[in-house]
Amino acid sequence: MHRIAICAPSTPIAHEDVARVTAIAQAEFPDVELHVHPQCFQSDGHFAGPDEMRLAALLECANDPAFDGVWFARGGYGACRIAEEALAKLGPAAKEKLFLGYSDAGYLLGALYRERIGHPVHGPMPNDIVRDDGETAVRRALSFFSDDRSCLEPSLDHHPTVAFNLMTLAMLCGTRLMPGLAGHVVMVEEVSEHLYAIDRLFFHATAHLGGVAGLRLGRISDVPENDRPFGASPEEIARFWCERHAIHFLGEADIGHDCANRIVPFGLASEARRS
Repeated sequence: MHRIAICAPSTPIAHEDVARVTAIAQAEFPDVELHVHPQCFQSDGHFAGPDEMRLAALLECANDPAFDGVWFARGGYGACRIAEEALAKLGPAAKEKLFLGYSDAGYLLGALYRERIGHPVHGPMPNDIVRDDGETAVRRALSFFSDDRSCLEPSLDHHPTVAFNLMTLAMLCGTRLMPGLAGHVVMVEEVSEHLYAIDRLFFHATAHLGGVAGLRLGRISDVPENDRPFGASPEEIARFWCERHAIHFLGEADIGHDCANRIVPFGLASEARRS
C-alpha cells in the first residue's frame, strides 16, 4: 500500500474536486491510499490558509513516517513564502518521500532537490481534475504513485533532468532555493503569459543556466493577445536565448499546464524511487 498525503502549500482546492480524485483512486488504484490534510480547504486571501498554517501542514505531511509521498494539491502562488523555513524543519522521514507537483510547487521541488531531501517529481496535481479530460492527468499521477513508470516524459535519458514552469524557474534563479543544474537537461513550460513576457523570462533564466546539458521546451499555452504581434514563436524565443548563452536547444518536452502533462522525476529517471 502506498500512503500519500495531500497538502496545499499555495492555494486551496475544493471539496468536490478532492472527492472526484479520491473516487478515482479508490475505484482504480487499490494500492494507493490518499490522506487529505484539512488545510487544503482553508482560505486566507489568495492562499490556502496563512503562511504558518500552510507551513505546518506541509511539515506534518512530510515528517510523518506513515506517508510514502506528498502530493501538492494545486499551484497558484504561495509556496515560495514557506519554502526556506520548511527546509530547515524537515526531518528524517522527509528524506525518503516522493514529492509530486508542478507550477508553483516548483519552488519546493527545486529547494528539495538542492538540499537532496526526498525525491522531487514534476507531475499532475489533484486540482488538474477540473481541466478538460482532467481525469487522465490524475490517473497519470496515481499510476506513478502505484509504481507505473510508463507515464514518464519520453525524452528522459542518461542525463539528470528537472522540469519547471518558466516563471517559477526565473524567480528561483539567484535565490537560496535554486538548485545547481550543471549537466542537467532543463525542461520548461508556461501558461497565460504574453510572448514578450516569455522572452523576458528566458532572458533572466538562461543567464543562470550555465553548464546545463541542454533545454527542452514544453507547451507555452493560452498566450494572451497583445496590442501588437511579438514577431517570434515560443520556440524561436527559446532558441534565441539558448544561442545567446551557448545552451543546447534539444527540442520539445511533453509537459505543460494541461491534462497531457507528463511526469519528470528530478535527477536520473533510472533512479526514480518507488513510493
